[in-house]
Amino acid sequence: MNPAPSIVFFTTASGAGYGLLFWLGVLRPLGLMPGWPGFALLALGLALLLITAGLFSSLLHLGRPERAWRALSQWRSSWLSREGVAALATYVPAGLFGLALLFGWPVIGTLSGLLAAAGAAATVWCTAMIYASLKPIRQWHQDLVAPGYLLFSAFSGAALLAALSGLSGRPTVPALLAVAFGVASLLLKRRYWQVIDAPAPAGGPTIESATGLGRIGRTSPLDPPHTEQNWLLREMGFRLARKHRDRLRPLALAGFAAAASLALAALPIGGALGATLLVLGAVAALLGLLVERWLMFAEATHTATLYYTGEG
Repeated sequence: MNPAPSIVFFTTASGAGYGLLFWLGVLRPLGLMPGWPGFALLALGLALLLITAGLFSSLLHLGRPERAWRALSQWRSSWLSREGVAALATYVPAGLFGLALLFGWPVIGTLSGLLAAAGAAATVWCTAMIYASLKPIRQWHQDLVAPGYLLFSAFSGAALLAALSGLSGRPTVPALLAVAFGVASLLLKRRYWQVIDAPAPAGGPTIESATGLGRIGRTSPLDPPHTEQNWLLREMGFRLARKHRDRLRPLALAGFAAAASLALAALPIGGALGATLLVLGAVAALLGLLVERWLMFAEATHTATLYYTGEG
């Protein structure tokens, strides 16, 4: 698939924003992060900035962005529509959360923060299911995709919260979460790549099944269906050279490992140096996720490409 920059940025930025919003809503009532309202407002502002920037970026991928609102009406059957509904609905408790922090309403702040955290998790799950529900793309239609979206969101959100907490002098719990979820993200991504690199299961789509000519034996095209590039080939026939994949995969894993290592190293150091390490860890996490998101799309192959290349 064609890894459009707008979608790569959307899934990275909004995922990190929703992860930060989730941890903010959950950890603040437990007293596991800096408790002064100014810190929570700063974290909430950053989360909403990332979420909003990501959502606006996703509109750039639409042919007619002005019609995006129509997708919201199909929530009964479309994960894309459910994502839009969940994203808009999450702004309500998030906004109330901000007002509660600003005016000092502790009970409302706790309840609205928890609701915002639930909305963040629901929105990320809907985003994941847009891809995991697509049966023609075997790299997406498998069990690790949806949990991976949730895990990467939690990881990047924890890394951002740890960086902000480090600047405020109380980063212990967010930093430990960044370490744990960074390691988990690394392990899950390695397993995901093992799964998609394995040969396609028996009975999967082939050029014979795609053309319906399998009954007469092995099939190969004499001429391509089109003599020049078309939309289908641009969007669904993107070919990723193996040398690029082999170089980019370690970069993504290095970002995850660096983020976890820097967060772990910052804990005993503390002070300005510890805060600097946590900020660098958050940057490493986001850079690693940008590479991972690009590969998520670039490595996907649509069954429709069987008509063109014999490979799906």
